[in-house]
Amino acid sequence: MRGVQLPFSNTQKLRYERALAQLESLSSKVNTNATVIVADTIPVDEDGALKGHGTLDMGKNVVATVCGVVERVNKLVYVRSLRARYKPEIGDIIVGRVIEVAPKRWRLEINFSQDAVLMLSSMNLPDGIQRRRTAIDELNMRTIFVENDVICAEVRGFQHDGSLHLQARSQKYGKLERGRLLTIPPYLVKRRKQHFHHLDQYGVDLILGCNGFIWIGEHVEVKDAMVEDQVNKSDPENTHSGSLPDSSEEPTSTPPETRQYICRIANAITVFAALDFMVTLEGVIEMVNLSLSLNLGVDEMLNAEFHVQVAEKEAERRSTLTKRR
Repeated sequence: MRGVQLPFSNTQKLRYERALAQLESLSSKVNTNATVIVADTIPVDEDGALKGHGTLDMGKNVVATVCGVVERVNKLVYVRSLRARYKPEIGDIIVGRVIEVAPKRWRLEINFSQDAVLMLSSMNLPDGIQRRRTAIDELNMRTIFVENDVICAEVRGFQHDGSLHLQARSQKYGKLERGRLLTIPPYLVKRRKQHFHHLDQYGVDLILGCNGFIWIGEHVEVKDAMVEDQVNKSDPENTHSGSLPDSSEEPTSTPPETRQYICRIANAITVFAALDFMVTLEGVIEMVNLSLSLNLGVDEMLNAEFHVQVAEKEAERRSTLTKRR
C-alpha cells in the first residue's frame, strides 16, 4: 500500500500513514511471524513437518525461498506468494476475452502465461439441445462468440502443451454483455464457494474471476433450459425456445441508474486494488454505500480523500474483528 501515488495533502498523508500503521499492527498481531522474505527462517515445531512450495531445508532450519505468507495445513508448511501470477486450478471460475476463433475452438486471454481454449464441444449451443456438434455448428461459431467478446467459463483441465481447457456447459456461463470488465492482480481475489453475485439493491451482477478479471454488468436472469424444454414440449404451438434470442426484438439499453451503480462498483474495486485490499462482496458493498452516504460523485471516488477514507474504514473494520476474537 505504500506504493500508492496520489496527490495527498499533508493532512491526508498523515491520516493515510496512521491507518496504514494500524493495519500493519493488526496484521502482525493476527499472523505472528507469518510474513517472510527470501532467506528468512521459518519456525517449524514438529519433527515430521513436510516442506512445501517456497521452502528449503537447510540443515536444522527451514528457510523461505520466496516472499510471502507462511501457511500451515496439518504438517505441511509452505509459503504463499503475495504477488504471484495467476495459478489456475480445476474448477476455477474465470472471465476471459476471445482473441481468436479457430477450428472447433475459441482462444481466450485469461491473464495467464498461456491462452485458454474453449472447445465447441465444451459449451451449450444457443438452441439448448444436447447433441453432437456438426460441420454446420462449426461454420456458425461466429454467431456464438467473436473476437473481443467477454466470456465467463470454468477451468476443466490442462492440455498437453500447458494451456487451459475451459468448459461452459451451465446456463450461468457464456457471453457477458452490458457491463464493464476490470483487471486487477489475481492475488486480490480469494477462491470461494461463490464467485457469482447478484446485487439486488443495485440491479447489478458481479463476477469475481479467479484470474483477476472482474465483470460488473446489468443483471441477467439465468433461465433453466430443462424447464423451458418441458414447457415447449407440453405446448406444441410454442416453437420458440427461451434460450434463443429473438432477432426481431431490438436490444434495450441499460438504464442510466444501473450504469451509475456499475461505475460505482468498478471504482470501489479500483480503490481496493490500489490499496492492495482483498476484493470481497461485503467490502465492495460497504464502500459503495460509503460513497453514497458521503454524496460523492462517481468520479470523486477515485480522489485521494476517498482512498484515505477507505483505508480508515478498513482499519476500523479489522480492529472490530480483532476485538471480537
